[in-house]
Parts: sequence; C-alpha cells; structure tokens
Amino acid sequence: MTAFSEGLRRFFNLRGRPHSLQATFRWLFLFMLIGFIAGLGAILFQTLCELGMHYFLDGMAGYRPTSVPGEKAILPHTDTQFNRWILLALPAIGGLVSGFIVYTWAPEAEGHGTDGAIDAYHNKGGIIRGRVPIIKTIASTITLTTGGSGGREGPIAQIGAGFGSFLATRLKLSERERRIMLAAGMGAGVGAIFRAPLAGALFASEVLYSDADFESDVLIPAGIASVVAYCVYCLVYGWGSLFQAPDFRFDNPLELGPYLVLALVLVGGGFLYVKCFYGVRDLFKIIPIKNHYKPAIGGLLTGVVGFYLPESLAFGYGIVQTGLVGNAPLLLLLGVAAGKIVTTSFTIGSGGSGGVFGPSVVIGGALGGAVGTLFHDFFPNLVTHPGAFVLVGMAGFFTAVSSTPVSTIIFVSEMTNSYHLLLPSLMVCFLCHMLSKNFSIYEEQVPDKFSSPAHAGELFVDVLQQYKVRDLLDQMRSVRTVPEDMAFKRFKELISTTEQHYFPVVDESSRLTGIFSLNDVRCILFEPQLEELVRVKDIANPDIIATTPLEDLNTVLKKFTIKNIDRIPVVQDNDSSKLLGMLGRREVIAFYNKKVAEHWGDKAMEVADNDTCAIESLPPH
Repeated sequence: MTAFSEGLRRFFNLRGRPHSLQATFRWLFLFMLIGFIAGLGAILFQTLCELGMHYFLDGMAGYRPTSVPGEKAILPHTDTQFNRWILLALPAIGGLVSGFIVYTWAPEAEGHGTDGAIDAYHNKGGIIRGRVPIIKTIASTITLTTGGSGGREGPIAQIGAGFGSFLATRLKLSERERRIMLAAGMGAGVGAIFRAPLAGALFASEVLYSDADFESDVLIPAGIASVVAYCVYCLVYGWGSLFQAPDFRFDNPLELGPYLVLALVLVGGGFLYVKCFYGVRDLFKIIPIKNHYKPAIGGLLTGVVGFYLPESLAFGYGIVQTGLVGNAPLLLLLGVAAGKIVTTSFTIGSGGSGGVFGPSVVIGGALGGAVGTLFHDFFPNLVTHPGAFVLVGMAGFFTAVSSTPVSTIIFVSEMTNSYHLLLPSLMVCFLCHMLSKNFSIYEEQVPDKFSSPAHAGELFVDVLQQYKVRDLLDQMRSVRTVPEDMAFKRFKELISTTEQHYFPVVDESSRLTGIFSLNDVRCILFEPQLEELVRVKDIANPDIIATTPLEDLNTVLKKFTIKNIDRIPVVQDNDSSKLLGMLGRREVIAFYNKKVAEHWGDKAMEVADNDTCAIESLPPH
C-alpha cells in the first residue's frame, strides 16, 4: 500500500507547470475519482438505510413511512402489525447503540456531519480522520433507521469529504489542495444522494460561509465530482428526481403577497428550530452522565413524540410528497413541522448522528404547505395550489437556517424537477437570508473569506501580487555606497556620520559587488589590530538578495523574510550590478495597508492588520 501511494504521489506531483495540459488531466482524474468514491458511498449509505428501515421500523414496529417517487424499497414490506410501544422504544435503542459506537471510536462523528466537514476546512487544514466517515455511516444508519429524526446529507458529506481528505493526504498535496478535495467530496456526496448534482457543487462552495460568500476554488472541482457521483448513484438507484411535483406555474404577481407572509413564517420557524436544537444540545451537555448514554435519552424523548405523531420520525419525506400534490391536512402539516423541530433536536442535539438538511426540508415544506393551505382556503383565486408553497417553503426554510440561498434554490428545483417557481423562490430565499443573519444551524460557518483561518494571509498576497516595485520608486531611499578597497578604519569613521544600516559595496566602476549590515561587523568593531588589515570587500556578502522595478511586491516580501532583513537593494532590470536604491519592508507593508483601505474599507483593514502583524513577527531563518 505504501509503495502504491508513493507511486500515485509521484504521478500526481503537480508542482511544476500548474496550467499544463498534463496537470489539468491529472486533476480531472482526481476529482472524478473523488466523485466515483462519493457515489459508491451514497449507494452504500442508501442501501444500509433501506435495509435498516425494513428490519427495524417495518419488521419490528410495523411502521412504514410514506415513500417518495425517487426512493424505491429494495425489499417488500413485512406483515408486522403497527405497534406504537415498540415504535416508542426503538429510537432509544438506536441511540444507545449509535452513542456507544461514536463516543468509543470517533467522538467527532457525533451530531450533524456537515459542521464537522466545515470545521475541518477552516480550522484543521482539510484533515478528517480516516475512521470518521466509517463510524459516521454506521452510527447514522442505526440512528435514522430506528426512528431517529435526521437527514442523510451529514453522513454522506463526511464520507465524500473524508475520502477527499484521505486522498490528498496520501498524495502529500498542499493544505490548500487538501481543503479543495475535501469540499469536492462533500459536494459530490450530497449532490448524489439528493439527486441534485448542480446544487451539490454550489452547496459545497456556499455552506462554508454565512454571508452569502462563495469559495470559488471549490466550485469547479465539486461540480466535476458531483456529476460523477450522481451518475454512479443513479446507475444503481435509477434516474429522476427525489420528489415528484405537479407542473406549478407562477403567473400572478399578486401572489407575491402570500409568499412574503410565507418568508416571515419561515424565518420565525427557522429561529425556533435553531434555538431549540442548540438549547437541547446545551442541556444535554450539562447532564452528568457519560456521553455514550445521552443519545439513548434523546432517542427515548424522540420516541415519545413519535408515539403520538409517527410522521415526525426517521426521514419524513412522505409528508412533503403528500403536500406537493395538495393532499396533506392543515393540522397534520402543522403537527409535523412542530414535531420535526422537537424530534430532530432530541435526536441530534443529544449526540445522535444524522444530518439537518433533510429535517429542514420537511419542516419548511410542512410550514409552506400550511401557509399555502390557509391562503388557498381564504383566497382560492389567488393561491390556486398550496403545493407550490410546499416547494418554496422547503427552499426558504433551509436558507433561513443555513445561509445558503443560491444552492438551496437549485437544490429544491432539482429535487422536485420543478423550475417554474424560481421567481417566488428567489424572493422568499433572499428575504429569509436577510432576516436570519443572527442564527444558523451550522455553527462552524464563518462570515466570509476574510474571517476564515484557511485564508489567513491570502489577502496580503493577493494585493501585493497586483503591484510592482516600480509603484514604490518614490519610497525608495538613496544610500551611500562604500568602495571595496576601503579600510575598515575609514569605514568606522563613516558610520559615525550616518544613520544608514545597510551598506552596498561597489567596485571601482561603481558596480554592485556585495552588501553588509552593521550587525555583520559588530564582531570586529572592537578589534583595533584588524582595522588596517580588513577591507570592506572582506566582510561584504557577495550573495546579494536584490529586487528589480518589474518584480511584484509579494515576491519582494518573501525575500524580506528569507533572512529577516529590513531593506533590500533595487537594481536595474537588465543589469543587476546597477544599484538604484534601497526599498524597506515597512514601506511595502504601508503601501499594502493603503491599497486595502482604498479597495475594501475597514473590515478588510482588520484582516490586513492581522496579516501585517504575522509578517512582521516572522523570526530569522
């Protein structure tokens, strides 16, 4: 295995020409490989979930949730009679088993996995332990198929992200490349299992930030991986969308009024969901028992709710499909929305394993269906089909709790194969995003790239690469040169009359031949017997670190840090022996701060100050 991975590493050594055709094909192969593995992971996870639902919920409790068109059971239903008491106990048993597995072998796999992938991207250099996806898959399957309320995107996100991270680590790629491959795997897995490849790619680049920012480096890799994963998944589970929606149309601008009301309801529901979720999580943290047993308690409380409202257990997609075709009663929609908020909070907030996208879709669809039903009852000519509000509600609610408006609109459109409601979806999702700035179901999100540890220092580099040394010629200082044959005694007399710290050395033709600083001569300053013997050329360093007017300032800054020097000689572009002057590191940093303030304002200046402090505190090499 070691020899094989070493061979792969050499094959994928892309440090040479970054834009060569060979490098492009190598990267394409890597992203397709990530997509292929993510697609296999989605197939495996879906199969485990189908088997678990058959043997646990159906076989033991006789509970058979309403299916959706995009998910066909791989085994026929059993003859088991429905038993509420077994249904009450199953989530607790599942929580006990999954809690033991998670907290024994991979505690970071608890909760919803997407947050774990986001945290790894921002704070851990894209590293996910190899065992995490395996433990997450097993624990989530047990949690969800015994009645726990959750979704599939968390586990599959960690499966895809974990493989991307593993592959990049084995190939000894850079931290940046590992983060990109992690995100590509996350998008591929999510895009496959929800049959939404475009949305999966957008989600991977958007979910990392809470201020509607995008990780542009991730988009194309995630898109390639997501397409491959989707194709692999559909080869086994069939093509088509997850839900089947009627041919909804938006052709009445007055209908935007009810959609505005829907947006307000969704934001309120999203706020309640996030507060309930993390309120339960914080409550379970202070319960004085081992973490291994807490998911069992959460499972028992989930079972109590499911005893009276079974539709709030497991995935719950059936109520969304029923609502889309307009057959869901108002009270059932409201009950499922409230029940899903509570059961998801108990299941995952207690430490159980599962995603939060699936429950969000169900809650949003139920709330949307309830609002649509009410408007349809009172204004049937205005709202002709409440199912349209189910679809828009799915998108708006998840936007409110995740700050991912763009990818969520595409998600719901691809999941329902309905693109005629993009206009109201845009309005509702953007309103929900604007009104829900202060809360998110993903705690590990950061506002934007400026706030991400993964991008620390990149703003500094981006700005400095745009400018050349010639842009700072007015900041360059003229310095006094010293001839090679000057005796050190005369040089001592010279330094008493100047504040100069660096001294370029020139030959009799005034050509630059070396340079030294006062630090270089401290050892002989107090050796009078050497003053007449030593010449300046004896102490000068002929290996000159210099720059030219056409060199970019980022490269110059790197040269400053090589020897931790404060000034660097500027020489002619076509003649490195012709000295033009000396450029200081602080002048470069001051120029950077000025340009950041001109282009991005105060927020970026805070980042610039942090970057500047980091650069200025670099130790000598």
